[in-house]
Amino acid sequence: MRIILGVGAGIAAYKSCELLRLLTESGHRVRVVPTPDSLRFVGEATWAALSGEPVSTSAWDDVHEVPHVRLGQGADLVLVAPATADLMARAAAGMSADLLTAVLLTARCPVVFAPAMHTEMWDHPATRANVATLRSRGILVLDPASGRLTGPDTGPGRLPEPAELFRVAERVLARGVAGLAPDLAGQRVVVSAGGTREELDPVRFLGNWSSGRQGYALASAAAARGARVTLVAANTSLADPAGARVVQVISARQMHDAVLAAAADADAVVMAAAVADYRPETRSDSKIKKAGALPAPVALTENPDILRELSVKRPRPGQVIVGFGAETSDVLANGQAKLAAKGCDLLVVNQVGDGLAFGTSDNEAVILAEDGTQTHVPRGPKEVLADIIWDLVASRLG
Repeated sequence: MRIILGVGAGIAAYKSCELLRLLTESGHRVRVVPTPDSLRFVGEATWAALSGEPVSTSAWDDVHEVPHVRLGQGADLVLVAPATADLMARAAAGMSADLLTAVLLTARCPVVFAPAMHTEMWDHPATRANVATLRSRGILVLDPASGRLTGPDTGPGRLPEPAELFRVAERVLARGVAGLAPDLAGQRVVVSAGGTREELDPVRFLGNWSSGRQGYALASAAAARGARVTLVAANTSLADPAGARVVQVISARQMHDAVLAAAADADAVVMAAAVADYRPETRSDSKIKKAGALPAPVALTENPDILRELSVKRPRPGQVIVGFGAETSDVLANGQAKLAAKGCDLLVVNQVGDGLAFGTSDNEAVILAEDGTQTHVPRGPKEVLADIIWDLVASRLG
Protein backbone atom coordinates (compact mmCIF):
# COMPACT_ATOMS: atom_id res chain seq x y z
CA MET A 1 0.00 0.00 0.00
CA ARG A 2 1.09 3.57 -0.65
CA ILE A 3 0.99 5.72 2.47
CA ILE A 4 1.67 9.41 2.94
CA LEU A 5 2.99 10.06 6.46
CA GLY A 6 2.42 13.73 7.21
CA VAL A 7 4.44 15.18 10.07
CA GLY A 8 3.40 18.33 11.91
CA ALA A 9 5.67 20.67 13.86
CA GLY A 10 5.42 19.16 17.33
CA ILE A 11 7.91 17.60 19.71
CA ALA A 12 6.05 14.30 19.27
CA ALA A 13 7.47 14.10 15.72
CA TYR A 14 10.23 11.87 17.09
CA LYS A 15 7.61 9.16 17.74
CA SER A 16 6.75 9.12 14.05
CA CYS A 17 10.19 7.69 13.30
CA GLU A 18 9.10 4.49 15.02
CA LEU A 19 5.72 4.65 13.28
CA LEU A 20 7.50 4.95 9.94
CA ARG A 21 9.62 1.89 10.74
CA LEU A 22 6.53 -0.17 11.59
CA LEU A 23 4.82 0.85 8.35
CA THR A 24 7.79 0.15 6.09
CA GLU A 25 8.69 -3.15 7.76
CA SER A 26 5.13 -4.37 7.20
CA GLY A 27 5.63 -3.88 3.46
CA HIS A 28 4.03 -0.49 2.85
CA ARG A 29 5.65 2.13 0.64
CA VAL A 30 5.74 5.29 2.72
CA ARG A 31 6.45 8.82 1.54
CA VAL A 32 7.07 11.26 4.40
CA VAL A 33 5.74 14.76 3.83
CA PRO A 34 6.72 17.03 6.74
CA THR A 35 5.73 20.63 7.29
CA PRO A 36 8.67 23.07 7.01
CA ASP A 37 8.73 23.81 10.76
CA SER A 38 8.60 20.12 11.66
CA LEU A 39 12.14 19.77 10.31
CA ARG A 40 13.25 21.69 13.40
CA PHE A 41 12.39 18.54 15.38
CA VAL A 42 13.34 15.74 12.97
CA GLY A 43 15.46 16.51 9.92
CA GLU A 44 14.94 15.69 6.26
CA ALA A 45 17.87 13.25 6.19
CA THR A 46 16.29 11.12 8.91
CA TRP A 47 13.00 10.76 7.06
CA ALA A 48 14.74 10.00 3.75
CA ALA A 49 16.99 7.36 5.31
CA LEU A 50 14.16 5.62 7.16
CA SER A 51 11.68 5.67 4.28
CA GLY A 52 14.00 5.20 1.30
CA GLU A 53 11.95 7.90 -0.44
CA PRO A 54 12.64 11.55 -1.29
CA VAL A 55 11.46 14.14 1.22
CA SER A 56 10.15 17.59 0.46
CA THR A 57 8.11 20.29 2.12
CA SER A 58 7.48 22.43 -0.95
CA ALA A 59 5.28 21.99 -4.01
CA TRP A 60 8.07 23.72 -5.99
CA ASP A 61 10.44 20.76 -5.71
CA ASP A 62 10.32 18.40 -8.71
CA VAL A 63 7.57 20.60 -10.09
CA HIS A 64 7.46 18.63 -13.37
CA GLU A 65 5.98 15.70 -11.39
CA VAL A 66 3.27 17.95 -9.91
CA PRO A 67 3.80 16.43 -6.45
CA HIS A 68 1.09 18.44 -4.69
CA VAL A 69 -1.47 16.65 -6.90
CA ARG A 70 0.13 13.29 -7.69
CA LEU A 71 1.00 12.33 -4.11
CA GLY A 72 -2.56 12.73 -2.90
CA GLN A 73 -4.07 11.08 -5.96
CA GLY A 74 -1.85 8.01 -5.69
CA ALA A 75 -2.08 7.37 -1.94
CA ASP A 76 -4.07 4.59 -0.28
CA LEU A 77 -3.86 6.38 3.09
CA VAL A 78 -2.75 9.73 4.41
CA LEU A 79 -1.74 9.52 8.07
CA VAL A 80 -0.79 12.75 9.84
CA ALA A 81 1.14 12.24 13.08
CA PRO A 82 1.57 14.45 14.93
CA ALA A 83 -1.26 16.70 13.82
CA THR A 84 -0.77 20.02 15.57
CA ALA A 85 -3.48 22.58 16.32
CA ASP A 86 -2.04 24.87 13.63
CA LEU A 87 -1.93 22.13 11.00
CA MET A 88 -5.53 21.06 11.67
CA ALA A 89 -6.66 24.70 11.54
CA ARG A 90 -5.06 25.13 8.11
CA ALA A 91 -6.50 21.83 6.89
CA ALA A 92 -9.99 22.77 8.10
CA ALA A 93 -9.71 26.11 6.29
CA GLY A 94 -8.57 24.42 3.07
CA MET A 95 -5.24 26.23 2.96
CA SER A 96 -2.34 24.84 0.89
CA ALA A 97 0.75 26.87 1.69
CA ASP A 98 3.04 23.83 1.82
CA LEU A 99 3.21 20.39 0.25
CA LEU A 100 1.41 18.56 3.09
CA THR A 101 -1.66 20.81 3.15
CA ALA A 102 -1.81 20.62 -0.67
CA VAL A 103 -1.71 16.82 -0.48
CA LEU A 104 -4.56 16.87 2.02
CA LEU A 105 -6.68 18.75 -0.54
CA THR A 106 -5.96 16.32 -3.36
CA ALA A 107 -6.17 13.05 -1.42
CA ARG A 108 -9.10 10.85 -2.38
CA CYS A 109 -8.23 8.09 0.08
CA PRO A 110 -8.90 7.74 3.82
CA VAL A 111 -7.21 10.48 5.88
CA VAL A 112 -6.31 10.02 9.55
CA PHE A 113 -5.16 12.77 11.94
CA ALA A 114 -3.42 11.86 15.20
CA PRO A 115 -3.46 15.11 17.22
CA ALA A 116 -0.70 16.04 19.65
CA MET A 117 -0.58 19.31 21.58
CA HIS A 118 -0.94 20.73 25.07
CA THR A 119 -4.24 20.12 26.83
CA GLU A 120 -5.21 23.78 26.73
CA MET A 121 -4.76 23.85 22.94
CA TRP A 122 -6.77 20.64 22.47
CA ASP A 123 -9.60 21.99 24.68
CA HIS A 124 -9.70 25.41 22.99
CA PRO A 125 -13.01 26.12 21.20
CA ALA A 126 -11.16 26.91 17.97
CA THR A 127 -9.46 23.52 17.94
CA ARG A 128 -12.70 21.77 18.84
CA ALA A 129 -14.46 23.53 15.96
CA ASN A 130 -11.70 22.60 13.52
CA VAL A 131 -11.81 18.96 14.64
CA ALA A 132 -15.59 18.91 14.18
CA THR A 133 -15.20 20.39 10.68
CA LEU A 134 -12.63 17.79 9.67
CA ARG A 135 -14.74 14.94 11.05
CA SER A 136 -17.81 16.23 9.21
CA ARG A 137 -15.84 15.80 5.96
CA GLY A 138 -15.18 12.13 6.64
CA ILE A 139 -11.67 12.59 8.02
CA LEU A 140 -10.80 10.35 10.96
CA VAL A 141 -9.50 12.56 13.77
CA LEU A 142 -8.45 10.43 16.72
CA ASP A 143 -8.73 11.69 20.26
CA PRO A 144 -5.25 12.18 21.74
CA ALA A 145 -3.97 10.05 24.59
CA SER A 146 -3.65 11.33 28.14
CA GLY A 147 -0.29 11.39 29.84
CA ARG A 148 2.98 13.25 30.18
CA LEU A 149 3.38 16.21 27.83
CA THR A 150 6.38 18.52 27.58
CA GLY A 151 7.89 19.70 30.85
CA PRO A 152 5.91 18.79 33.98
CA ASP A 153 2.52 18.99 32.27
CA THR A 154 0.18 16.01 31.98
CA GLY A 155 -3.27 15.58 30.48
CA PRO A 156 -5.06 14.92 27.18
CA GLY A 157 -2.92 15.88 24.19
CA ARG A 158 -0.28 13.19 24.06
CA LEU A 159 0.37 11.43 20.74
CA PRO A 160 -0.73 7.76 20.98
CA GLU A 161 2.07 5.23 20.92
CA PRO A 162 3.43 4.34 17.44
CA ALA A 163 2.36 0.69 17.67
CA GLU A 164 -1.23 1.76 18.35
CA LEU A 165 -1.23 4.24 15.46
CA PHE A 166 0.12 1.47 13.26
CA ARG A 167 -2.84 -0.72 14.25
CA VAL A 168 -5.27 2.06 13.34
CA ALA A 169 -3.57 2.45 9.95
CA GLU A 170 -3.84 -1.29 9.33
CA ARG A 171 -7.55 -1.34 10.23
CA VAL A 172 -8.31 1.64 7.97
CA LEU A 173 -6.37 0.10 5.07
CA ALA A 174 -8.13 -3.24 5.61
CA ARG A 175 -11.49 -1.54 5.16
CA GLY A 176 -10.44 -0.06 1.82
CA VAL A 177 -12.96 2.32 0.29
CA ALA A 178 -15.20 1.82 3.32
CA GLY A 179 -12.62 3.84 5.24
CA LEU A 180 -13.58 6.91 3.21
CA ALA A 181 -16.78 7.20 5.24
CA PRO A 182 -16.20 6.05 8.84
CA ASP A 183 -19.50 4.31 9.60
CA LEU A 184 -19.26 4.88 13.35
CA ALA A 185 -18.46 8.58 13.06
CA GLY A 186 -20.22 10.54 15.78
CA GLN A 187 -21.24 7.40 17.67
CA ARG A 188 -20.24 7.00 21.29
CA VAL A 189 -19.33 3.45 22.24
CA VAL A 190 -18.25 1.73 25.44
CA VAL A 191 -16.12 -1.42 25.44
CA SER A 192 -15.12 -3.49 28.45
CA ALA A 193 -11.99 -5.63 28.42
CA GLY A 194 -9.80 -7.81 30.59
CA GLY A 195 -10.62 -9.95 33.60
CA THR A 196 -11.84 -8.69 36.95
CA ARG A 197 -10.18 -9.67 40.23
CA GLU A 198 -11.98 -10.25 43.52
CA GLU A 199 -9.71 -9.87 46.54
CA LEU A 200 -9.45 -12.52 49.25
CA ASP A 201 -6.84 -10.55 51.18
CA PRO A 202 -4.20 -7.91 50.31
CA VAL A 203 -2.15 -10.42 48.25
CA ARG A 204 -4.63 -12.96 46.83
CA PHE A 205 -7.61 -12.77 44.52
CA LEU A 206 -10.10 -14.81 42.49
CA GLY A 207 -9.60 -14.11 38.80
CA ASN A 208 -9.51 -15.53 35.29
CA TRP A 209 -7.19 -15.84 32.29
CA SER A 210 -8.56 -13.02 30.14
CA SER A 211 -5.78 -10.85 28.67
CA GLY A 212 -8.09 -8.12 27.34
CA ARG A 213 -6.87 -8.50 23.75
CA GLN A 214 -10.32 -8.96 22.23
CA GLY A 215 -11.70 -5.92 24.02
CA TYR A 216 -8.71 -3.83 23.00
CA ALA A 217 -9.13 -4.98 19.40
CA LEU A 218 -12.77 -3.87 19.58
CA ALA A 219 -11.78 -0.47 20.97
CA SER A 220 -9.09 0.04 18.33
CA ALA A 221 -11.41 -1.01 15.50
CA ALA A 222 -14.17 1.31 16.71
CA ALA A 223 -11.77 4.26 16.88
CA ALA A 224 -10.55 3.47 13.36
CA ARG A 225 -14.18 3.66 12.21
CA GLY A 226 -14.70 7.10 13.73
CA ALA A 227 -16.35 6.28 17.06
CA ARG A 228 -15.71 8.10 20.31
CA VAL A 229 -14.52 5.21 22.44
CA THR A 230 -14.45 4.65 26.19
CA LEU A 231 -12.59 1.49 27.16
CA VAL A 232 -13.18 0.13 30.66
CA ALA A 233 -10.18 -2.12 31.25
CA ALA A 234 -9.64 -4.58 34.09
CA ASN A 235 -6.14 -5.77 34.93
CA THR A 236 -4.52 -5.73 31.50
CA SER A 237 -0.92 -5.07 30.49
CA LEU A 238 -1.71 -3.67 27.04
CA ALA A 239 -0.97 -0.22 25.65
CA ASP A 240 -3.92 2.15 25.43
CA PRO A 241 -5.56 1.90 21.98
CA ALA A 242 -5.13 5.03 19.87
CA GLY A 243 -8.21 7.24 20.01
CA ALA A 244 -9.77 5.62 23.09
CA ARG A 245 -10.34 7.03 26.57
CA VAL A 246 -9.29 4.33 29.03
CA VAL A 247 -10.78 3.82 32.49
CA GLN A 248 -8.85 1.34 34.65
CA VAL A 249 -10.72 -0.86 37.13
CA ILE A 250 -9.96 -3.96 39.21
CA SER A 251 -13.11 -5.64 40.51
CA ALA A 252 -16.52 -6.50 39.08
CA ARG A 253 -18.21 -3.84 41.19
CA GLN A 254 -15.77 -1.20 39.98
CA MET A 255 -16.43 -2.29 36.40
CA HIS A 256 -20.18 -2.13 37.03
CA ASP A 257 -19.95 1.47 38.20
CA ALA A 258 -17.58 2.56 35.41
CA VAL A 259 -19.54 0.89 32.60
CA LEU A 260 -22.91 2.18 33.81
CA ALA A 261 -21.52 5.71 34.08
CA ALA A 262 -20.02 5.61 30.59
CA ALA A 263 -23.12 3.95 29.10
CA ALA A 264 -25.36 6.84 30.14
CA ASP A 265 -24.73 8.65 26.85
CA ALA A 266 -23.40 5.78 24.71
CA ASP A 267 -24.94 4.53 21.48
CA ALA A 268 -23.49 1.04 21.90
CA VAL A 269 -21.94 -1.00 24.69
CA VAL A 270 -19.84 -4.12 24.06
CA MET A 271 -19.14 -6.19 27.16
CA ALA A 272 -16.06 -8.16 26.13
CA ALA A 273 -14.58 -8.36 29.63
CA ALA A 274 -14.55 -11.58 31.65
CA VAL A 275 -16.45 -10.40 34.72
CA ALA A 276 -16.44 -12.52 37.87
CA ASP A 277 -19.89 -13.87 38.74
CA TYR A 278 -18.99 -14.12 42.44
CA ARG A 279 -16.71 -12.47 44.99
CA PRO A 280 -15.63 -13.44 48.52
CA GLU A 281 -18.29 -12.49 51.04
CA THR A 282 -15.61 -10.98 53.26
CA ARG A 283 -12.10 -9.71 52.55
CA SER A 284 -9.36 -10.17 55.10
CA ASP A 285 -7.48 -6.97 55.94
CA SER A 286 -4.28 -8.95 56.41
CA LYS A 287 -2.69 -11.86 54.61
CA ILE A 288 -4.40 -15.15 55.45
CA LYS A 289 -1.66 -17.20 57.12
CA LYS A 290 -1.04 -20.90 56.78
CA ALA A 291 -1.99 -22.37 60.15
CA GLY A 292 -1.17 -26.05 59.63
CA ALA A 293 -4.74 -26.98 58.78
CA LEU A 294 -6.99 -26.29 55.83
CA PRO A 295 -8.64 -22.86 56.08
CA ALA A 296 -12.38 -22.52 56.33
CA PRO A 297 -14.22 -22.58 52.98
CA VAL A 298 -14.48 -19.20 51.30
CA ALA A 299 -18.07 -17.97 51.33
CA LEU A 300 -19.05 -16.28 48.06
CA THR A 301 -21.65 -13.68 47.18
CA GLU A 302 -23.00 -12.71 43.78
CA ASN A 303 -21.64 -9.78 41.80
CA PRO A 304 -23.90 -7.41 39.84
CA ASP A 305 -24.90 -8.76 36.41
CA ILE A 306 -23.70 -5.83 34.28
CA LEU A 307 -24.88 -7.18 30.93
CA ARG A 308 -28.35 -8.01 32.22
CA GLU A 309 -28.70 -4.63 33.93
CA LEU A 310 -27.66 -2.78 30.77
CA SER A 311 -30.08 -4.79 28.64
CA VAL A 312 -33.01 -4.18 30.98
CA LYS A 313 -32.37 -0.51 31.75
CA ARG A 314 -31.15 0.62 28.31
CA PRO A 315 -29.57 3.83 29.65
CA ARG A 316 -30.16 5.48 26.27
CA PRO A 317 -33.03 4.87 23.80
CA GLY A 318 -31.95 2.80 20.79
CA GLN A 319 -28.77 1.70 22.52
CA VAL A 320 -27.21 -1.50 21.11
CA ILE A 321 -25.96 -3.94 23.76
CA VAL A 322 -23.48 -6.70 22.92
CA GLY A 323 -22.40 -9.43 25.32
CA PHE A 324 -19.79 -12.18 25.26
CA GLY A 325 -20.25 -15.76 26.35
CA ALA A 326 -17.17 -17.87 27.04
CA GLU A 327 -18.06 -21.56 27.06
CA THR A 328 -16.13 -24.81 27.43
CA SER A 329 -18.86 -27.12 26.02
CA ASP A 330 -22.26 -26.98 24.29
CA VAL A 331 -21.26 -23.56 22.99
CA LEU A 332 -24.34 -22.83 20.87
CA ALA A 333 -26.90 -24.18 23.32
CA ASN A 334 -25.37 -22.34 26.26
CA GLY A 335 -25.02 -19.20 24.17
CA GLN A 336 -28.66 -19.20 23.10
CA ALA A 337 -29.76 -19.70 26.71
CA LYS A 338 -27.55 -16.81 27.82
CA LEU A 339 -28.85 -14.53 25.06
CA ALA A 340 -32.42 -15.18 26.22
CA ALA A 341 -31.52 -14.67 29.88
CA LYS A 342 -29.53 -11.46 29.39
CA GLY A 343 -31.79 -9.75 26.85
CA CYS A 344 -28.97 -8.15 24.85
CA ASP A 345 -29.08 -7.50 21.10
CA LEU A 346 -26.05 -9.59 20.17
CA LEU A 347 -24.12 -12.27 22.01
CA VAL A 348 -20.66 -13.37 20.89
CA VAL A 349 -20.13 -16.97 22.02
CA ASN A 350 -16.82 -18.82 21.77
CA GLN A 351 -15.09 -21.84 23.19
CA VAL A 352 -12.36 -21.12 25.73
CA GLY A 353 -9.81 -23.07 27.72
CA ASP A 354 -6.90 -25.32 26.72
CA GLY A 355 -5.21 -22.54 24.79
CA LEU A 356 -8.35 -21.21 23.09
CA ALA A 357 -9.32 -17.52 23.09
CA PHE A 358 -7.85 -16.37 26.42
CA GLY A 359 -4.41 -14.85 25.96
CA THR A 360 -4.19 -15.63 22.24
CA SER A 361 -4.04 -13.33 19.21
CA ASP A 362 -6.83 -15.19 17.39
CA ASN A 363 -10.42 -16.13 18.09
CA GLU A 364 -13.35 -18.07 16.66
CA ALA A 365 -16.94 -17.27 17.49
CA VAL A 366 -20.61 -17.38 16.62
CA ILE A 367 -22.50 -14.10 16.96
CA LEU A 368 -26.10 -14.72 18.00
CA ALA A 369 -28.71 -12.03 17.39
CA GLU A 370 -31.99 -11.43 19.18
CA ASP A 371 -33.85 -12.09 15.90
CA GLY A 372 -32.46 -15.63 15.72
CA THR A 373 -29.80 -15.04 13.07
CA GLN A 374 -26.30 -16.44 13.53
CA THR A 375 -23.00 -15.15 12.15
CA HIS A 376 -20.19 -17.70 12.17
CA VAL A 377 -16.69 -16.20 12.34
CA PRO A 378 -13.91 -18.71 11.56
CA ARG A 379 -10.66 -18.70 13.49
CA GLY A 380 -8.62 -15.62 12.66
CA PRO A 381 -7.11 -12.46 14.16
CA LYS A 382 -9.14 -10.87 16.92
CA GLU A 383 -9.16 -7.67 14.86
CA VAL A 384 -11.21 -9.43 12.18
CA LEU A 385 -13.81 -10.57 14.70
CA ALA A 386 -13.89 -7.02 16.09
CA ASP A 387 -14.73 -5.55 12.68
CA ILE A 388 -17.48 -8.11 12.08
CA ILE A 389 -19.03 -7.25 15.45
CA TRP A 390 -18.95 -3.55 14.58
CA ASP A 391 -20.50 -4.29 11.17
CA LEU A 392 -23.48 -5.83 12.96
CA VAL A 393 -23.65 -3.02 15.51
CA ALA A 394 -23.43 -0.33 12.80
CA SER A 395 -26.33 -1.90 10.88
CA ARG A 396 -28.47 -1.69 14.01
CA LEU A 397 -27.41 1.86 14.82
CA GLY A 398 -28.17 2.91 11.24
